[in-house]
Amino acid sequence: MTNLFYNLATFCFSVALLVSASLPKMTQAQTINAIGNDPSLSAQQRKQVKEIIREYLQKNPQDIIQSVQTMRDQQKNNAKKLNQKNLVIYKELIINDPTSPIAGNPKGDVTIVEFFDYSCGYCKKIFPNLKRLISEDKNIRFVFKELPILSRQSELAARAALAAWRQDKKIYMVIHSEFMNLRGRFSEARIFRIAKNKGLDLVQLKKDMQSLTMDETIAQNRQLAQKLNITGTPGFIIGNNIIPGVVELETLKKLISDVRKAKIAG
Repeated sequence: MTNLFYNLATFCFSVALLVSASLPKMTQAQTINAIGNDPSLSAQQRKQVKEIIREYLQKNPQDIIQSVQTMRDQQKNNAKKLNQKNLVIYKELIINDPTSPIAGNPKGDVTIVEFFDYSCGYCKKIFPNLKRLISEDKNIRFVFKELPILSRQSELAARAALAAWRQDKKIYMVIHSEFMNLRGRFSEARIFRIAKNKGLDLVQLKKDMQSLTMDETIAQNRQLAQKLNITGTPGFIIGNNIIPGVVELETLKKLISDVRKAKIAG
C-alpha cells in the first residue's frame, strides 16, 4: 500500500511541476493543496499524498528547481520554433503588405519591421535612433506596423497616420515623426491640427480613418503580432530575429550587419 501511495504521490508531483511552470505565482502550499485534494481519494489517502509530496519538496528543492527550469526552457524553445515557422508563413504579410507604411530605401537589402504604439514611451525613446539609422544607412528598408494596444488614443493616432499614408505617402514619415515627438495625450483636435498644418485633406483623412479598410489593417496587425508572440511595443523583426523591447543603436547595426553577411554567405 505504501508503494501505491508513493507512486501516486510521484505522479501528482509531476503534475505539480506542470502547474508550477504554467502558473509561476502559485505558492508551494497552494500546489500541494491543488494536487492533494483529488476527490477520488479518501481523506486519509489525500493526507498521505500531501505528506509525501511535502517531504519530497523539502528534501529535494534543487531537483524541483531544475525540473521546472528544464520545462520552461522547453517551452521557450517550442515558442521560438513556432515563431520562426510563422516568420516564414507570414513573410509577405510582414514585409510587403501594401497597407503598411515604409521609409528608407524601398529596394534596400535589409528590411526592419517595427510594431509600435504612439502612446508607448519606449517607442518614443527609441525613435531618434531609428530615424538616425534610416538617415545614415541608405540601404535600409523600414516597415511600420501600427499596433495600438495601450489606449483608445493610441488607435486614434494610428488610424490618422495610416490614413495619411493612404492619402500621401511622402507625408507619412513627417506625421509619424510629429506623433512620436508629441507629449501628452492624443486628441482629435491635436491630430487634425497637425494633419492640417502638413497639408493633408482633413475631410478625406477623417473618411479614411473610419473606413472598413482601416479596421481590417489594424486587426490584421494585431493578429500578426499575436502569431509572432509580440505582446508589447516596441517589437522588431530583422532577418530571422524577433526582438522585443528597446534596442540600442549599436545592437541594431550589428543585427543588420549579420543579416548582410548571411546573405553573402548564402
